[in-house]
Amino acid sequence: MDPKLLQLLVTREMPYGKYKGRVIADLPGNYLAWFAREGFPSGELGRLLALMLEIDHNGLKHLLEPLRPNANAGD
Repeated sequence: MDPKLLQLLVTREMPYGKYKGRVIADLPGNYLAWFAREGFPSGELGRLLALMLEIDHNGLKHLLEPLRPNANAGD
């Protein structure tokens, strides 16, 4: 697992579609599952969506919180 991919999940925005502009880590699980059924896009975006689906499916989204920009701003 490349840690850089995890960082991209909390910074990269969805470039198109219903959730355009939303950070990939914030995409709903049913939207990620739709991609799994219909086919992930090629390239980095597809890899990030597939990774996010696995994280969401396994209930691990909370592990991304410390990676978010300004996650430690309140400390």
